[in-house]
Amino acid sequence: MEIEEYSYDASGYCPVLVRDGWQIGHLNFMPALCSEAIDRVERHKKTDEVFILIRGGASLIAATETPAGLTWEVQQMRPGVTYNIPTALWHAIAMAPDNVVLIVEKNDTHLNDVEYRGLTDADRLSLSAALNQPPLLEQRP
Repeated sequence: MEIEEYSYDASGYCPVLVRDGWQIGHLNFMPALCSEAIDRVERHKKTDEVFILIRGGASLIAATETPAGLTWEVQQMRPGVTYNIPTALWHAIAMAPDNVVLIVEKNDTHLNDVEYRGLTDADRLSLSAALNQPPLLEQRP
């Protein structure tokens, strides 16, 4: 038996390790993931999705539907921390050049269990405001 090694250097998403029931994919920066270019959110109805920032400073975005439109939660990702998006939660990710994120999910989630919701102009405006809020300072004991 040998140690296996996987990498992906192109832009966008690519599953690099697929096994029965799960997969790990690399998500590398691409222009559609710039904060000002985000025009949709997605969700998965059959699985959680795990994000781990490997390099850079991406922002993980969660959206909740309300009668007034989408409300946003933006998490500034830290390298090496595991972030979970629960089943059915609308989400997106904002990245900058040289950012790299690992995604762990059920196999074929990106093909067979994804629903997209386009953003209205009002959604994009409120998302921009949420992304540009200064991060909360961590309280230290």
